[in-house]
Amino acid sequence: MLDQFLSTFPQKAVNFGIKTILCLVVFFIGAKLIGILIKLLHRSMERAKAEAGVMSFMESLVKVLLYIVLITLILVGFGVNATSLAAVLGSVGVTAGLAVQGSLSNFAGGVLILLQKPFKVGDYIYEDMHKNEGVVYEIKICYTKLRTSENRIIVLPNGDLANTSIVNYTYLHPAGARNVKVSNIRVGVAYATDIDKAKEVLSKIVEEEPLRAKERPFSVRVAEYAESAIVFNLFCEFPLENYNAGRGSIMEKIKKAFDENGISIPYPQMDVHMRD
Repeated sequence: MLDQFLSTFPQKAVNFGIKTILCLVVFFIGAKLIGILIKLLHRSMERAKAEAGVMSFMESLVKVLLYIVLITLILVGFGVNATSLAAVLGSVGVTAGLAVQGSLSNFAGGVLILLQKPFKVGDYIYEDMHKNEGVVYEIKICYTKLRTSENRIIVLPNGDLANTSIVNYTYLHPAGARNVKVSNIRVGVAYATDIDKAKEVLSKIVEEEPLRAKERPFSVRVAEYAESAIVFNLFCEFPLENYNAGRGSIMEKIKKAFDENGISIPYPQMDVHMRD
């Protein structure tokens, strides 16, 4: 048996080496063809004016499927029996499905996002589960990327996004498509304050703020009578790139204007009366 093995080993090694080289060549050519097909798919979706999120999702999905087909064909060409391979893939698929339930839920979430379209690439959103917000940068098969105002990239699982409350701050502006975000600033003043004077001071600050969306209306209203203050709501809108700076600017100007006009911002306090 040993003599027989040694006599046939060189030929088997040569055959194995040739098959390995052929498989590598086929994989290389197949990878190049897949790249070309993905580019053609991208161009066709561009001509069809598909959304950026749909394009990114479909390209990722088609790429994964084509690589699965390519690897299967290489294994069959390597000598693996197709029936046995199908059985093995089936059992591996069931096992892998149980092991990657989270990834499958993320895939399903990605499909739901593309079908229901709660947001698209370029929208500014806030998700309630982990309190993240930012501009949608990319939508992939299993995850979505957000770009924050600090220019950081946050990767969020699609399964979580499909099962949480989402606030979409982006809408079609009357002057054209524009990303804006509504700001609600709450300010309390003492009960002794003249309401009309406080409202006039606050309205002037918001109206003259250079960073807000000038073409959009704003409002200053009494929101509630709290325990120790009359609370005003200031509603105004900012372009996304100006939101943090504009909101901070208004809040800074409010304190300075109140000091100049003798308007006090109260804090919770309690009167204690002592009896003998």
